[in-house]
Amino acid sequence: MKRLFVSFAAMVFVLCLVAVPRAAAGAGAEDSTGMKSTPPEESMKHEAQESKSEEKAEQKTEAAKTAHKAHAVQKAVPKVDINSASKEDLEKLPGIGEDTAEKIVQGRPYKTKGELLTKKLVTRAQYTKIRYKVIAKQAAAAK
Repeated sequence: MKRLFVSFAAMVFVLCLVAVPRAAAGAGAEDSTGMKSTPPEESMKHEAQESKSEEKAEQKTEAAKTAHKAHAVQKAVPKVDINSASKEDLEKLPGIGEDTAEKIVQGRPYKTKGELLTKKLVTRAQYTKIRYKVIAKQAAAAK
């Protein structure tokens, strides 16, 4: 009994899929060949809508390409050398205040920028904000 019901439901579903689009497209008249003909005005409207949707799709892809290129090209921002930068330059870094900048100046020289963390001059949150904006250049070895 269950199989009979399932097969009947499937058949009704398929008929609905086939019958509903034909009923909705009943605006077009059938000719002697059984083919539906659409009035020229409707076909022109349909073509105009297709061309508009194609233009919108092209504009979206162009905008996406432009946005992607703009994102990929980043301005080269000069990095701040923690061994030679002034206190004012260090204060311009995000999350670095006057006291922290003074600690950095007092703890010089640094071999790596990671020493700011190991010497506990900045917090991990501060370091994550500035790690790509600072470098630790080494002074040239004395000859």
